[in-house]
Amino acid sequence: MDRDEFVADCRVRAATDLFAHMWDSVVLAALASGPRRRRELRDAIGGISDKVLTDALHRLLANGLIDRRAHAEAPPRVEYALTGLGQSLVDGPMKALGRWATEHGDKLLDAQEKSARNVIETRVDQP
Repeated sequence: MDRDEFVADCRVRAATDLFAHMWDSVVLAALASGPRRRRELRDAIGGISDKVLTDALHRLLANGLIDRRAHAEAPPRVEYALTGLGQSLVDGPMKALGRWATEHGDKLLDAQEKSARNVIETRVDQP
């Protein structure tokens, strides 16, 4: 890659920023099976607060990765679905990352655990 490809507004930075918020990729994965209502998303994900889900949905909408579909019914019904761009992210980089995590996840977690132990031991050893 050319050095100019890493400037603040480069495509690589913009793409990697999509993974900066941990819940965004989880919401995308939950939408991979098809459109879902907000409550269905929250129930499928588990452990996500309403505020965090709202923030994630707003970011994903702003990035063009999902659509919000309001159906003219009584009672009103709103669904969220992947756009073509969002589907390409799920089918490409996210699946590749999932394969990598399956293959190397244990090593990654072991390294993180070892690092955390070292930090704790260093703090205990300090006067």
